[in-house]
Amino acid sequence: MEEASIRNIYRAVCEAPGGHGFHIDHMPDFLYKGEIDDGQPHVHTFYEILWFQSGEGTHYVDFQAYPVVPGSIFFLTPGQVHHFDGSSDYKGVAIKLCTDFLRESDDEGDIFVKYDLFHTFDTTPYYIIDSATSKTLRELLSQMEDEIGRGKEVGHIDMLRSLLRIFLIKVHRYGKKEGAVQLEDMKSSHKLFVMFRGMLEKEFTSKHTVQEYADALNVAVRTLNKCVNDCSGRSPLAFINERIMLEAKRQVRYSNLMIKQIAFNLGYDDPSYFVKFFKRQCGMLPSEFREID
Repeated sequence: MEEASIRNIYRAVCEAPGGHGFHIDHMPDFLYKGEIDDGQPHVHTFYEILWFQSGEGTHYVDFQAYPVVPGSIFFLTPGQVHHFDGSSDYKGVAIKLCTDFLRESDDEGDIFVKYDLFHTFDTTPYYIIDSATSKTLRELLSQMEDEIGRGKEVGHIDMLRSLLRIFLIKVHRYGKKEGAVQLEDMKSSHKLFVMFRGMLEKEFTSKHTVQEYADALNVAVRTLNKCVNDCSGRSPLAFINERIMLEAKRQVRYSNLMIKQIAFNLGYDDPSYFVKFFKRQCGMLPSEFREID
């Protein structure tokens, strides 16, 4: 693909739409046929669940290639850059939802599901489900599709949101995720880790140190360090730097923004410091990364 053809697909600030939009598409009907060519790098401003039920190929998400196999369910977050390999053999389902469907409440379960299925840049973005779980999810999907046609009935949005939440919980309970610790919302250390991940997603452009996150979470730095390391094998600082770098790479590679503007977007007042940070993390200058084919 020519460089110029992808430079305008990414927005410096990807504002995901609020509202109660909820839509289900079936593969392969929607692939490569809509306004967006799914075979080319693109981003969405909504959450998307891609459940591949048959067919094999490759799904590219944020500079990484992942295998598509039957039973794989990908969870995509607003702002992620992704595309497919061009295969037309995929069969499955895409669930697209506006951000209000994953709005956070005082319920810790909502936060846990949201930030351990979506927003997980630190792990693979998909789960593998078995045939028994697949049967359960198909039944829930059928109920969701039926409910979509009941838009004027009482409790329509609540019903859709409830069915979706059960769907997500089932995947979280019974799906397998390569290389990831199975987190449990009853364990305080696991809850703290998910809260850190959620806060990082919201604050990575303004908070760059472990101390800032520890203070905001009302825990000691030592406690946060141990918790994140136990749950992921990484330090909180590695998490912070990796999230900043992911966004930096997206904006460098997929926008026409000047490097100094990208630095400002990510909370760096001194562009030269950002350039040094980028090179230290990536091994090359932002300008060099931008020119990679």
